[in-house]
Amino acid sequence: MAAKGGKRGRACVVVLGDIGRSPRMQYHALSLARQVSLEVDIVAYGGTSFSLMFECCAGSEPHSAVLEHQSIHIHKMQWPTFPRGVPSILKPLVLLIKPVIQVLVLLWFLCIKIPAPDVFLVQNPPSVPTLVAVKWASWLRRSAFIVDWHNFGYTLLALSLGRSSRFVAIYRWFERHFGKMADGSLCVTRAMQHELAQNWGIKATVLYDQPPEFFRPASLEEKHKLFCRLDKSLRKPLGVQDCTSTGEMLNKDINETVFTTLVGTDITSKLDRPALIVSSTSWTPDEDFGILLEAAVMYDRRVAAILNEDDSIQEEALWKEMQSGKQYLYPRLLFVITGKGPEKEKYEEKISRLHLKRVAFRTMWLSAEDYPLLLGSADLGVCLHTSSSGLDLPMKVVDMFGCGLPVCAVSYSCIKELVQVEKNGLLFSSSSELADELLMLFKGFPDACDSLKGLRNGALEMSSSRRWATEWEEHAKALILEVISKNLD
Repeated sequence: MAAKGGKRGRACVVVLGDIGRSPRMQYHALSLARQVSLEVDIVAYGGTSFSLMFECCAGSEPHSAVLEHQSIHIHKMQWPTFPRGVPSILKPLVLLIKPVIQVLVLLWFLCIKIPAPDVFLVQNPPSVPTLVAVKWASWLRRSAFIVDWHNFGYTLLALSLGRSSRFVAIYRWFERHFGKMADGSLCVTRAMQHELAQNWGIKATVLYDQPPEFFRPASLEEKHKLFCRLDKSLRKPLGVQDCTSTGEMLNKDINETVFTTLVGTDITSKLDRPALIVSSTSWTPDEDFGILLEAAVMYDRRVAAILNEDDSIQEEALWKEMQSGKQYLYPRLLFVITGKGPEKEKYEEKISRLHLKRVAFRTMWLSAEDYPLLLGSADLGVCLHTSSSGLDLPMKVVDMFGCGLPVCAVSYSCIKELVQVEKNGLLFSSSSELADELLMLFKGFPDACDSLKGLRNGALEMSSSRRWATEWEEHAKALILEVISKNLD
C-alpha cells in the first residue's frame, strides 16, 4: 500500500464508457487542468466494448480541447467483447463474468498504469464494477474518491431486466453501499440530491450541466461551411427519395447547399429552405424514438389537410415545386438525428419505409467540433429523453440552450428544472402534442414564425447567463479541494 504523502498535483477521471460520448467528464477534466492546475489522467474505454447494460459502439474522439491540453492524459482500456444476441439462459452468466473482467482491467489501470492521484473522480452509472474498483484503488493508493452521480445505474439495468429482477436488487445494493463510501459526491439535479440524502444517506452537491464556451450560435459563414461539409449526407435519403434529396447542382459556379447559397462573397439563407430540427440520441430504450416518427407523420398529414392538397398529387411533382423555390405556409422539415447506439438500425429501417411529402430524416455521427456547429445552425431541438430514474436531466438540452437553440422535450418529473415552458422551450407527452407544437412553431417559417422566435430569444438569454467554467468554479471546485485536503490530514 502506498504511503500517505503530500499533495501530488494529480487527479484521475474514471469513465467506464466511451469518453468521446461523456461530455460532462471531459469538461471535468478540462476544469481540473485549467481551474485547479492539476495533471489529469482520464481512464476510459478505448475501442469497441460492452458496458454492463448495453453494447458500446467503437470509441469516439473527445473534443480537441481535451486532446490538445498538455496536462490531460488519456488512458484507453480495452477487453474482449461479448457477441450480440446472447441466449436468455446465458445472460445471468454474462452479467457475472463481465464485471469480473472489468474490475481486473480497471484495477490494473488505476493501481499500476497511472501515477497515484490526489483524487479519483468517477462517473456513475455504470456503478458495477466501477465504484467497487475505484474504492479499492483509492484505498490502495491513499487517494480521495468522489462520485459524480449522473443517474442511478440500477434503474438503467431495470429497463432490460425488469424492476423485480434479483440482479437489479443486487446492483442497487452495490451502488448504494459503495456510493456511501465516497469522500464526496456531485449530482445533476436538486431532485437527485434530495433522493440521495433521504433514501441513500449520501450528501451530494448539485453541479448543473452547463455548456462550455464552444457551444454558441453559429454565424452565417460558419453555417454555410458546415452545410458544405455535410452536403452529401444532407442530400442522401434513408429511403429512395424525399423532399430534400436532389441531384447534382445545376450551376457549379454557385456554392449552394440545402439551406444556403454563396454567390461571390455573399452568403444568404434560402427563403424556401427546410426547417432544420436536431435530435441527439443514444438509441437506447430510455428514449422512445417512435414518438418522433409518429409526430412527423402527423405533421405531414395535417399540413396536407390544411393546404387542401389532393391526395392524388404525386410526391415527385410536389417536390419539384418545392425545389423550384415555391414557398408554403408550412415548411419542409429536415430532422438530423445524431448519435450512436444499439437501436439505430431498427429505426433507420422504419424511417426508410415512411412515405412523407414534407418531412425527411438523416442520421449521422458528427465530430466533437462539428456537433456544436450543427446545434448553432439549427432551428429547433427535440429531446426524447425520459430518464430511467426520473431524477436526471438530459445534457443534450443544455448543449442546445448553449447554442441558443429552443427545445421541445418529453415531459417528466424534473425536466422543468431545465426547460422553462414558453420561455426557452415546450414540453410534450405524446406524438400528437409534439405534432401540434411543430405546426404552431413553424407556421410562416422562416420569417413570420413569432412563437419560434420568442423561444429562441429565451434560449439565447439562457445561453449567455451560465457557462460550465462558472458553474464548476462555484459548486465543484471547493468540494474537490476540501476532499483532497481532508485526505492529506
